[in-house]
Amino acid sequence: MSRAAPRNVVRIGLSAAIVSVSDEEPRVLAVHHEAGGDGLPFGPFDPLRHRTLENGLRTWVHEQTYLDLDYAEQLYTFGDRGRHMVKPGEGPRVVSVGYLALVRAGAGLKAPDTRWSAWYGYFPWEDRRTKKPEIIDAVILPALKSFAKTDERHRDRVRLCFGLDGLPWDEERVLERYELLYEAGLVEEAKRDGRQAALPATPLGSSMIFDHRRILATAIARLRGKMKYRPVVFELMGPHFTLLELQRTVEAISGVRLHKQNFRRLVEGGGLVEGTGKFTALARGRPAELFRFRREVLSERPSPGLRFGMRR
Repeated sequence: MSRAAPRNVVRIGLSAAIVSVSDEEPRVLAVHHEAGGDGLPFGPFDPLRHRTLENGLRTWVHEQTYLDLDYAEQLYTFGDRGRHMVKPGEGPRVVSVGYLALVRAGAGLKAPDTRWSAWYGYFPWEDRRTKKPEIIDAVILPALKSFAKTDERHRDRVRLCFGLDGLPWDEERVLERYELLYEAGLVEEAKRDGRQAALPATPLGSSMIFDHRRILATAIARLRGKMKYRPVVFELMGPHFTLLELQRTVEAISGVRLHKQNFRRLVEGGGLVEGTGKFTALARGRPAELFRFRREVLSERPSPGLRFGMRR
């Protein structure tokens, strides 16, 4: 007599938001999946093959992208019903453990169906380095105000997430902004998941398969917040760099411009870098000194990060 198949099956998946910065643009490694569309590198956790969750992640990343990761940290566990199904009942419940990984610019991609994709292509409302993105006033706020007009809690969320009525823009609220747009039915993933609200005529960023854009939003928020109290930004820098290159990398990640002199005082005063005595020739102006990260700061200070707040 055969046993019936278990009704409540849960599988563990592993997903990685792999981030790099080049030409002053933050990029995420995107993989074209058979499910249709771009997503993050991911695969199932095999308890017999993988010694740990992170070991499983690194194995999948190497098989899909040919990259060997240096810095990787666990983000969050994503387990919403339907996150890997278009219709209910089409497979086991998949719970995904998300990771953030950082690699230096210049990491070439040899694996098929992989590319470095600008993360502001997925979140165009997050880049405020030159000006407030036009899509916010032209598309997002009118749609959100319509969505929130009968719910005071939603109106408060709109004000908080997008810095309205005198509230400041908080660059770390990446996930909250995306989830608000999802609940309002304003991103393609919401329509795909069965929400009835109509999409705007102008697409709100490129979509990703499953809930990978939500995982990426979580990764961006984590990185923006963490670099204020840990020197993770140096995982994205080469061994030698100018202070302007460092500032432009921080700005690329945070999506805001920083005051040049205040930033330099912050970095040098905090003991994060030291000069090498070498200089790089510039096309215009004086040669710029090359610096390197002072790893000794990790034992000298409890929170050696870049607590920037001086926006121009």
